[in-house]
Amino acid sequence: MLFAIALLLMILLLVRRAAPRECPEDAHIHGPGQVGVIAAIALFGVDYFTSYYYASGELMSALHPYGLQKYGYIAVAVIAFCNFAFGALYMYSLGVFNEGGGSYTAAMRYLSPGISLIVAVVLLQDYIFTIVVSTLSGVDQLLSVLNMYDIHWFWHFLLGVFLATTTWYLTIRGRGESSSVVFTLLGMMFALTIVMAVGLFIAAGKGVPPVAAEMTVKTTTIGQALYHLLTASMKGLVALSGLEAMSNGIQFVKDEDFALVRWGKKRLPRFKKLWNFYSGKSGIGRLVQTSFLFYGGLTTLFLVSFAIRFNVFDGTLGRTLVGNLAYIGFEQMPGGIILFWAYQILAVALLTAASMTAFQDLQATGWRDVAIGEIPEFIVYRNPQGTFTRSVTAALVIVIIIEFLIRGRTTLGVPYYGIGVYMPIMMMGLAVRQHILKTYKGRVRKWGGFSASFTAALAAIVFVGQIIGKWDEGGWVVLISFSLLIIFANLLLISPGGYRSPEQIHRIVRTKAQVKGAMGSIVEWQSLKMQEYRYEVLIAVTRFFGMLGVRRPVRFDPPLPAGEYDEAVHIDHPEAPSILVRYIDPQPKPSTSQD
Repeated sequence: MLFAIALLLMILLLVRRAAPRECPEDAHIHGPGQVGVIAAIALFGVDYFTSYYYASGELMSALHPYGLQKYGYIAVAVIAFCNFAFGALYMYSLGVFNEGGGSYTAAMRYLSPGISLIVAVVLLQDYIFTIVVSTLSGVDQLLSVLNMYDIHWFWHFLLGVFLATTTWYLTIRGRGESSSVVFTLLGMMFALTIVMAVGLFIAAGKGVPPVAAEMTVKTTTIGQALYHLLTASMKGLVALSGLEAMSNGIQFVKDEDFALVRWGKKRLPRFKKLWNFYSGKSGIGRLVQTSFLFYGGLTTLFLVSFAIRFNVFDGTLGRTLVGNLAYIGFEQMPGGIILFWAYQILAVALLTAASMTAFQDLQATGWRDVAIGEIPEFIVYRNPQGTFTRSVTAALVIVIIIEFLIRGRTTLGVPYYGIGVYMPIMMMGLAVRQHILKTYKGRVRKWGGFSASFTAALAAIVFVGQIIGKWDEGGWVVLISFSLLIIFANLLLISPGGYRSPEQIHRIVRTKAQVKGAMGSIVEWQSLKMQEYRYEVLIAVTRFFGMLGVRRPVRFDPPLPAGEYDEAVHIDHPEAPSILVRYIDPQPKPSTSQD
């Protein structure tokens, strides 16, 4: 017991010393709420890293009832390949779209405003369900400690609300404090997982027998077996929203070289291309996404292998898959029961903290959606710590409603989570393809265009596969929800509340959101482009009713032209004034509202 306590204290001490801390000088130089490399790893990677606790469990739950768990390695291979392909795409894209916005910005620049609007609303759904699934998974791990995984749903719901509210509170406290807490939790998770892995290898070497089967194996045909393999692969791919999270949230990252890059440029200049690739805020984002290339495949392989060896899955002995493996692994250590409890409670805290990635992304997209006319202006409010508190609070309310509707069951939320992110990944691939075809020539153009096209096609296949693989669990409902979201988004845009004048856009971006430089110009350009799209939709609606004999004069003046992206936005001149200054008063009156 003393060994376990000493080990936990040592890990906690080492991790706390390495955790990031917000300095007033950094806020003065980079702006409030801007984070460095360590904090970025914590805030934008936590959702992806904590998929460790539930992705493999969902994967194996699609196989073991049919006695197909030995084929789990096929699903692992699919997951590893997709992780690598999509990770490489987003690492490249950060060099092109390095002012935030992710696939939303990419689609607006290289595809069309209509597609960009679809991406925006789909991502909002994905972020909301990220919070739902992460917090409810934390509840599952908490109940696994007490062997109460199958307790009445109302307790799942109440605990889920408590965990979501805790994450909300940490988020509105500011990114500096949040990142320090999350980094500490992640560091302890990685250290204890290594200890658990050692224990599992010891248990396997000692010949610890598998757990006796608790259920009757269902018979299945070859066709059904292939379908279950597809379902397993799709369920294991639930957390790639981390890629879009980093691309979207790059606007909150300091534009500086982190320590390793500074050292490399000075000591190993012959690797100049490598250091340049990881330089600046794009480099910090790429470092976070580098781990995404391999993490999903390796951790899924680790858990699936030992789940098969010890015949444990979600629900076995009243625990989750990870809970069962943690019990077996830590049982081989002195004071193992203390390590097991610590690991499970840590899982609860981390899965709760994983919601922070979604909360950060909701902030990153929320003020943009307000600027383009999709969300009321009231939602934009940025506190002195740099946090958009109202979008975070609105998300919490929606999460509580959804958790009640699905009765606190993680499985009922999974079909909606993960599906939405693959459509934006597909759009990112298509946008990168357009960029490559426009920018390069020769072999780079040929092979770069092919790689981007292949990745976009792979994302489309996974998007469809997610719906098919989760069809029986409600995947078909996603088709309805997507359609309704797209229709509702267009209706909001063409409503009077969707109109944005240059004065409004300038006030939202520059005064309320407090966004300056090139990023502010990008969002202003996007807002003008969306107003052009709004006008086109209104004209199309008028013509449609005209075909039915209902003819009314157009009541709207054409919007101001946004122009071409490269002409409107000057990335190389971050101090360039707003692109709207030529349309509004030279000295616009400051907003007197505190909204």
